[in-house]
Amino acid sequence: MNIRIIFSLLCTLFFMLTLSSCNKRTEIPDEVTSQPVKAINDQASELKKVSFYPYWLVNAQFAGYYVAREMGIYKRYGLDVEIIPFEHHHSSAEMLQTGKTDFAVLWLLNAIEMKASGIDLVNIAQFSRKSSLMFITKKTSGINKLEDMDGKKAGIWNGYELQPRTLFKKYNLDVELIPIGSTVNLFLRDAVEITNASWFDEYHTIINAGYDPEELNTFFFADHGFNFLEDGIYCMKDMLEQSPEVCASFAEATKEGWKMAFENPEKTIDIVMEYARERNQSVNSVHQRWMLERYRDLYMPGSTITTVLASVDYHFAGYALEESGQINWIPDFDEFYQHYNKSLVKK
Repeated sequence: MNIRIIFSLLCTLFFMLTLSSCNKRTEIPDEVTSQPVKAINDQASELKKVSFYPYWLVNAQFAGYYVAREMGIYKRYGLDVEIIPFEHHHSSAEMLQTGKTDFAVLWLLNAIEMKASGIDLVNIAQFSRKSSLMFITKKTSGINKLEDMDGKKAGIWNGYELQPRTLFKKYNLDVELIPIGSTVNLFLRDAVEITNASWFDEYHTIINAGYDPEELNTFFFADHGFNFLEDGIYCMKDMLEQSPEVCASFAEATKEGWKMAFENPEKTIDIVMEYARERNQSVNSVHQRWMLERYRDLYMPGSTITTVLASVDYHFAGYALEESGQINWIPDFDEFYQHYNKSLVKK
């Protein structure tokens, strides 16, 4: 046979085999190739976009929210949660009232004051079980009991004067209140003999500044009859009425986020540190670990996380605000607190 004929036949055979191979590839069922992409797109489209606004900078005090987001807990509950970075010129009240955030975490006193002023917010979950606030004095100052504070100077955070004023009034103490920012510098430099602090933050900062615990006196507000609860999840009443299932899912997922955070402290600190780095914040893991451990004490005095706000705790805070003239009336408890309906949770 002519060599050219043989070469022609071989080329024809090679072309037919190639065509057959291509046809086989095009016959692969669509569901095999497109299903993973379709599933991902469907899942993303089904997630409800919501936002959350913390009342302070990135810290382990909000670890449950960061963990719930980074570990996919919110997504499992059908939510795509944006954690809006805190800005000093944007208050939680403003963010909620203007609709710039769907959820915010607030202290009970601040939330009652907002409600009484006409901001129609609601508490859907109360995480804090104990006040973290305290006074700190140096033993060298001679202030070893509350009565020794009479005639002294106390550094008090701007906007947080109510509890100190109420405590001083109860014990009939004449204390000069000196406004301070978020640092303890005035206390460290002996410009004030007393400073207010939180157990999870400023107390540890003072220890890190070189003071041994034995050199300090601590006065917890809760030990002196002023256990005003702190962190709770809040949203506007319209949000709860229009999307009760979203509110329930956010609260329940956050609760799971806090549980995971407490059970996995090392991973949690890594997550918090990464969020802080993204915001160019200077934080260290030792302080964040202390903060997370203290939050476990504040949120879990027992073995479980409770999200119920008791009427007695609400009215105790409300009466303090009313008596001090901060509010003119105490909003109805059932209007202020509407615990999320767990049966509506989508998981």
